[in-house]
Amino acid sequence: MTGAATRRSITTQQRRAIVVLSLAAVATILLVVTAVNGGYRINLTPSEPLGLWRIIPLHRPAAVDDLLFICPPETAAMRSARARGYFRSGSCPGGIAPLIKTVIAVAGQRVEIGVSVSVDGRVVSSSSLALRDGKGRPLTPFPSGIVPPGYVFLHSAFPRSYDSRYFGPVPISGILGLAQEVFTYAP
Repeated sequence: MTGAATRRSITTQQRRAIVVLSLAAVATILLVVTAVNGGYRINLTPSEPLGLWRIIPLHRPAAVDDLLFICPPETAAMRSARARGYFRSGSCPGGIAPLIKTVIAVAGQRVEIGVSVSVDGRVVSSSSLALRDGKGRPLTPFPSGIVPPGYVFLHSAFPRSYDSRYFGPVPISGILGLAQEVFTYAP
């Protein structure tokens, strides 16, 4: 082969590679857009099993023991938590990813926060409080009280979970739906 033929051959190979890579990129983008629009999310936090989850529409009021996807409100506590790195980036207000948490109390229920959490006098399992985060910074528990109308109190059994024990009840307006495991792994 001559030098010009080799250059044309490489150029043809490069064009083929560009076409293949472009098609793969378009297919990946379409897959991601379809998954997000279909309610699929990837959980990369240890509060719940890692992996693929789906948001299932909730056509009733949230209830105790519901595992939810929820957008936290834009509050000072949430901004502070985001600055400390407790939340991942995402599509919720304030640039936070939706949380996956279990409802442990609804409007009208009394939440007591001490060494652990009690709801209406019953201790919630795996609810002991941490005084400091993983970097040694102090954590302030939310004061005890009655969950107000239009709010839920959230919890995760993961020991280092940042949940309503620290940021308090959250508005039901942030509920995206029930959290359903699709393909997960609990380390």
